[in-house]
Amino acid sequence: MMADKYQNIGDGIYDHVGGPENVSKLIHCMTRVRMTIRDDSEVDIEGLKKVPGVLGVAQEDTLQVIVGPGVVNKVAQAMVDEVGVDLGEPFPDSAKKGTSYASGKSAVEAKAAEVHAAQKAKLKQTWWRAALKHISSIFIPLIPAFVGAGLISGIAGILANMQTAGDLGASWTTFITVLKVINGGLFTYLNIYVGINAAKEFKATPGLGGIIAGLIYLPGVIAPVTIPNIFTGSPLVAGSGGIIGVLFAVWVMSYVERLFHKYIPDSIDIIFVPFLTLLIVGCFTIFLVMPTAGWVSNSLVGSINWVLNVGGAFSGFMLGLFFLPMVMLGLHQILTPIHLEMIKSMGNTPLLPILAMAGAGQVGAAIALWIRCRKNKQLTGMIKGALPVGILGVGEPLIYGVSLPLGRPFITACVGGGIGGAVIGAIGGIGATSIGPSGMALIPLIDNGKWLGYVFGLLAAYAGGFLATYFFGVPKTAMLAHDANGNLIDDAIATESKEEPATTADVDQIMTAAPIPGANTGLVAPVAGSLVQITEVKDDAFSQKMLGDGFAIEPTMEAIAAPADGTIISLTNTKHAFTLKTGTGLELLVHLGLDTVELGGVPFSFDIQPGQQVISGQQIGTMDLQQIKDAGKDTTVITVITNMDAVANVTEYYNGPVDVGAPVLQVRNK
Repeated sequence: MMADKYQNIGDGIYDHVGGPENVSKLIHCMTRVRMTIRDDSEVDIEGLKKVPGVLGVAQEDTLQVIVGPGVVNKVAQAMVDEVGVDLGEPFPDSAKKGTSYASGKSAVEAKAAEVHAAQKAKLKQTWWRAALKHISSIFIPLIPAFVGAGLISGIAGILANMQTAGDLGASWTTFITVLKVINGGLFTYLNIYVGINAAKEFKATPGLGGIIAGLIYLPGVIAPVTIPNIFTGSPLVAGSGGIIGVLFAVWVMSYVERLFHKYIPDSIDIIFVPFLTLLIVGCFTIFLVMPTAGWVSNSLVGSINWVLNVGGAFSGFMLGLFFLPMVMLGLHQILTPIHLEMIKSMGNTPLLPILAMAGAGQVGAAIALWIRCRKNKQLTGMIKGALPVGILGVGEPLIYGVSLPLGRPFITACVGGGIGGAVIGAIGGIGATSIGPSGMALIPLIDNGKWLGYVFGLLAAYAGGFLATYFFGVPKTAMLAHDANGNLIDDAIATESKEEPATTADVDQIMTAAPIPGANTGLVAPVAGSLVQITEVKDDAFSQKMLGDGFAIEPTMEAIAAPADGTIISLTNTKHAFTLKTGTGLELLVHLGLDTVELGGVPFSFDIQPGQQVISGQQIGTMDLQQIKDAGKDTTVITVITNMDAVANVTEYYNGPVDVGAPVLQVRNK
């Protein structure tokens, strides 16, 4: 009899949409049967609304028939069973009730739909977020190398500075040289390592990426032979382009290589694809990428000279602020001739202590991230390894492994560097007698006994980077709990009721239990954000309370909590909605965003299952708000009481900010 009920609802839907032959595909979410219609003119919307069991109808890119949670999956299954296809499979052009259309591909189709949704979400990301993800993937594998070589570099720098200052004798020269050789194994050939990793990230051949990156060193060009700059006619300088030149050249190479793979026959692919790729992209790198980067370098030198001429705190702030981007682009090496010229004419370089503040800003930012993101084990692990190196003046591990992939901390670290630079510039007269690692390692080389002023600048940069990052530079996603491998893990939200062992119960038994008469149930916010009336939700099914009364929140945090004590009844395959039944008998639907079913579950992560008992305010999952927005979807989280026939009254609620786990509604049963 129950099966007949769902079959009758499905038949009634078919009767008003032009029959199964007018449907090309059918899926369902938590509350709606979603159909792709072939001919909209055959759909009778008013008649569809009157079908017994139909709560409402919405028309967007698909026709959405609202039948409610717990019913929708049975109705949808009955409808596809009549046609002989699986959910999500295409209907045959001549689909009729009872027609067999076995494809045997349901699992493959479902996986393809999931992958397509994931790719769709990725394609709609901003170019900046995509670039940061690529940078992270390219440089994170190099972090252990940065840490090891950086520590060796720091030790070598301290010893060399002490030797220059006369504190160590000539007998230390060989040992210092060996340390520098070991460090040079990474930093001398860093471009090549980056090129190989970039090729892997851009789906190109790693060996070709390493070759293209190595071209920037101009191997084989020995004086008096030179390669002319096609724009100026002057000889190209080895190293022009730096890391940014490598990334851009290898990115271009990945497209060129794929193009050749597409059109060159398989029988000669192995010969001509690498040959043509290296020839074309190699010439492009040498004659276009390197000269362009050289022009950028010259422009930056001119800008730095202008800033130095301004003098004082302003010049210190500007130099400290913009030095980190130069390090990131690999352009900081162009300052070496300026340092040497200053030392030759003045006895010291006042530029180096100012620029050293940029690394100090990184240190302050990293400490702030360590404190604010202590639940993120992967991030804090990286910070622990990179901080000692950063304190010694080697900033690459902190830049590429910590601040740059997160975005905002890179900017706030730059601000900290600017503050330290302003302090050094304001004090004035602080110079270094030689060039080498910065940070604490530079103290022995500070001229004229002004090392205290330099230390004061370091402390100011630490404090500036820390405060700017702590209050303005910590991404919310970085504060979520992750294990050492970067996998998201559950983390109990701070409520009076802390973690309790999860238990499971019989879902059917829970669902058939009658509501307790006169019982009161408190509902809490499942997410943090701005609480709004459910009538303001941009979806008729919710705003018109077709599914029941409740509330909505525009989320600002990504953690998802249980809205009440109760038992999880269901979680959709696409993870965009779940249902919960309270001990008092209320049936709750929590819907995460609007039309997010189309994202295939990609932005959501849960660790719950039907039958699991949860506590009010307990974290049960997360949602990637930015990914949902990038996919063009609304992030509004809606909580609805779906068995309103059991409800006597609901207390009034208000608009405004609300914390996750905060009381929102008080519901009394009849």
